[in-house]
Amino acid sequence: MTDIIAPPLSRRSLLHVTGLSALFIALRPMALLAQDASPQRIVAVGGAVTETLYALGAEGRIVGIDTTSLYPPSALKDKPNVGYMRQLSAEGVLSLSPDSVLVSAGSGPPAALKLLEEAGVRLVTIPDTPTAAGIIEKIHAIGRATGSEAAAARLASDVETRFAAVAKARETVTKPVKALFVLAMQNGRPLIAGTGTAADGMIALAGATNVGAGFSGYKAMTDEAIITAAPDVVVMMAREGLHADPDTVFANAALSATPAGAARRLVTADGHWLLGFGPRTPEAVAYLMQAFYPDLPAVKALSASEHLPAAAGR
Repeated sequence: MTDIIAPPLSRRSLLHVTGLSALFIALRPMALLAQDASPQRIVAVGGAVTETLYALGAEGRIVGIDTTSLYPPSALKDKPNVGYMRQLSAEGVLSLSPDSVLVSAGSGPPAALKLLEEAGVRLVTIPDTPTAAGIIEKIHAIGRATGSEAAAARLASDVETRFAAVAKARETVTKPVKALFVLAMQNGRPLIAGTGTAADGMIALAGATNVGAGFSGYKAMTDEAIITAAPDVVVMMAREGLHADPDTVFANAALSATPAGAARRLVTADGHWLLGFGPRTPEAVAYLMQAFYPDLPAVKALSASEHLPAAAGR
């Protein structure tokens, strides 16, 4: 067997590794003891995870959040931030002395998550399927992870009731509009949402057809493909730097040549509200439906539904 001799660590690297290891050792007993009880020091990673914890009344137990946790606004203002969900630092998370870390599926990097587990911190991955059923599953998973099963059952029931109101209106749609979701402009070409994306899930829930259904993920479409797809409406996130306004969007030659361009039909909304798939998603779906089918009586009635309050946070 061949021995592998690693190069010696520099004094600075050695001190960093030693310090991080000491932090792991110091925190491990506390974290292990807390795993059998309802967690009291939670780091929430993922906007829908944080939003759901607040909806469950568990905000007092949150000691840290990530940069995608924008709702409620008080979370970003009051809670320490551990950075972007896909670029977590184990050392930064551990500095908050959590007994549980709840991460939305897709968080990382894997090496950081592994370090958290090696430190003895309870790491719970929360599923993130972009469907109505996926949201209910998410709520129950967070309830189980926090010892809040009863509150989760109540919240899930409320969300299901609101989705039922939307579904009833969706059943009256006889001619689905064709929607094109533009994530961004990439070298002048629209980056379009295909299947398996949160945008695709929202388009389906709103009773429309995704013209990007021929591919998965987000891809740039050629001008010819966009014109051939002939979307009736373009959907975009309203965010800083995206320039999601009709003049800018339909200045694109391909988009301008579609039915959406001819009618200048552009629907925009806050991206985290629109694509977050959290407790507020039924209201986001109702908003899309009202933009897609403004003259449909059942859709018009959604604005007066007792089950769908005004879309706060949009």
